[in-house]
Amino acid sequence: MDFTIGGIRDMRSGSRRRGRTSESTTVAEYTGLWGWDVVPGARATRGSGSGRNECSCGDHGCSSPGAHPLTFTPGVPAGATLDDAAAAWERVPGAAVLLPVGRSFDILEVSEYAGGHALVRLERMGLPLGPVAVTPHGRAQFFVAPGAAAELPELLYRMGWDDAELDLNCLGPGDHITAPPSDLGGLGPVRWLRPPTLDTARPPHARLVLGTLAYLSHRAGA
Repeated sequence: MDFTIGGIRDMRSGSRRRGRTSESTTVAEYTGLWGWDVVPGARATRGSGSGRNECSCGDHGCSSPGAHPLTFTPGVPAGATLDDAAAAWERVPGAAVLLPVGRSFDILEVSEYAGGHALVRLERMGLPLGPVAVTPHGRAQFFVAPGAAAELPELLYRMGWDDAELDLNCLGPGDHITAPPSDLGGLGPVRWLRPPTLDTARPPHARLVLGTLAYLSHRAGA
């Protein structure tokens, strides 16, 4: 099944008629349009009488309630159709939409304050950019080409930022991010600061944005 922007809009408008959830349509867009793998994730639930969030995975001692993949159900691979996505989410209704990092992209993560200012600066410079997500606890996640996590120490060294105190993290293979509009750990929904488009399907190499992110992260910390 081929995907187009119009086709995705049609799926959204008809999803309720066909009994498909909005999550299924979102997953089909991520897999079909942007070529991302998707995995169902746990969601946070309010513990009865405990006053704190618990995890839908069933582990009362879960260290990351509502913020990790469900291990008992398979993911949805890149290129999957709406039917594939609907079938996957019927098995885990209400699951969060998670994206595996390190396959189609890595993530450079800074504070929302630094990320917002960096995005404005990078756009003014005319540099190629990928999608940027913002978490409910104030982290901006810049999508960059895979391999950034392995290259980060060398890149920071070359740019002279290796000894600086930076509020900057890089996520790579083995990590996952919660994708908009899913809830992250009961804190609220993740949202797009810069949504994916056909022009950002292949995110830029980390070196093109890292210098700006490092500078503004350091400045915000100072």
